[in-house]
Amino acid sequence: MFEPCVLGVDPGLAATGLAAVSQTGGRPRVLWSDTVRTPSGLAEPHRLRQLAEAMRDAIRTHRPMAVAVEAVMWGQNKTSAMSVSRATGVVLLVAAEAGIPVQEYAPLEVKMAITGIGNAEKDRVRAMMIRAHRVQGVPEQPDAADAAAVALCHLHQSRVRRAAAAAGAP
Repeated sequence: MFEPCVLGVDPGLAATGLAAVSQTGGRPRVLWSDTVRTPSGLAEPHRLRQLAEAMRDAIRTHRPMAVAVEAVMWGQNKTSAMSVSRATGVVLLVAAEAGIPVQEYAPLEVKMAITGIGNAEKDRVRAMMIRAHRVQGVPEQPDAADAAAVALCHLHQSRVRRAAAAAGAP
């Protein structure tokens, strides 16, 4: 039997973090996590195909009710942002093919949901997932931990949206 879960994704061309996170009843827990790494010497279309295959495998195995993706932030490095955008496009496409709803969250939104501080460092986010949110099985690998944080953010936001709907908010 599969637990309802959210598949969190921290997209990237070189490394994409994936984490299936569940919150049935009590504490949230990471059911599975991985970092998909693609070889830098491989042509980008082949790297994107590897990411698509890993996403399909994760969806097939964990049957998430939603996919939560960290949104691309356009900073100084436009080349890097383009690669992340392409990886994000693959994630969105695979989720759509599987009929799974997708929600994107800005890094600031994820950090605020987990730590209450929008500019928190990665190690602080991971520590707060363990201490404050009592998430079981938080991965050590940074990309996978980021994916778990995105999934946890989605679980929190989903609760808020359900409570607002129950209260009759528009």
